[in-house]
Amino acid sequence: MERDEFGAAVRQLRESTDPAALGLPGGRRRVQGLRREELGDLAGMSADYVRRLEQGRSHPSAGVVNAIARALRVGRADYERLAALAGYAAADGQVPTDVGPGAMRLLERFTDTPMFVSDAAMNLVAVNSAFLALGHWHLNGDPWEWNIAWRTFCDPFDGFKQSAADATDHQAVLVARLRGAVLRYPADASLAALVDEMRSRSRLFDTLWREPRPVAAYESSAAFIHPEAGAVTLVGSLLAIPGDDLAALMLTAAPGSADAARLAEILDDAGEPTIIKVGQSGPG
Repeated sequence: MERDEFGAAVRQLRESTDPAALGLPGGRRRVQGLRREELGDLAGMSADYVRRLEQGRSHPSAGVVNAIARALRVGRADYERLAALAGYAAADGQVPTDVGPGAMRLLERFTDTPMFVSDAAMNLVAVNSAFLALGHWHLNGDPWEWNIAWRTFCDPFDGFKQSAADATDHQAVLVARLRGAVLRYPADASLAALVDEMRSRSRLFDTLWREPRPVAAYESSAAFIHPEAGAVTLVGSLLAIPGDDLAALMLTAAPGSADAARLAEILDDAGEPTIIKVGQSGPG
């Protein structure tokens, strides 16, 4: 265990936590975030022990790591990081699928931008109505019908077209994210089953899994073929939501372009903006 790194991570989380979010008095404070005494009270340990942890002078047990994570109400990714720095496996090793407040705020604030939120295994967990209004995501009852990697390599959409260069960038990102997820969540049976099935069903995916391409860009362009409005070209930009180990994809058109005008028409016909929680994570 790198005790200094664990201690630094605890201190950073403590200092970046809003006391009001934990029901503690806010107002003017001499220190940023929580005091050590407050973290100690919430986690059931002394302020001196918190200090020794942050200074790298004490070895935390797995229970202490869990208590600190619960006390600070950290997201799954931060908990995984604390556990790894302390030399322990996370409690269950499953891919988190909860749509946290950060993801919900993004979806709520960009109702006129097609967007989805996916978990680390690339399962869509929430979408806005603007995304569904594009009309390309048809469901077929497949166990992984809400998984963007599966739909890209094994069950592609008729209404989604990319150039060879954009497809290359898109594929590299999907493989890199899945490889990272397998490393972080080795006990997730559904994730392992997804990867195994994709390697069996898609020669391209199997090749990229064995010899991954470097990720050149976390965005790519695609034409979405709307059943009534025709083709609208949008750029997908991937945004990490690290606290919950989620990611958001925002689809935008070039300002003032014909694509922007077509997208506006599509959204005008879509009705009242809504957010929909969706997704499946494999068989069962």
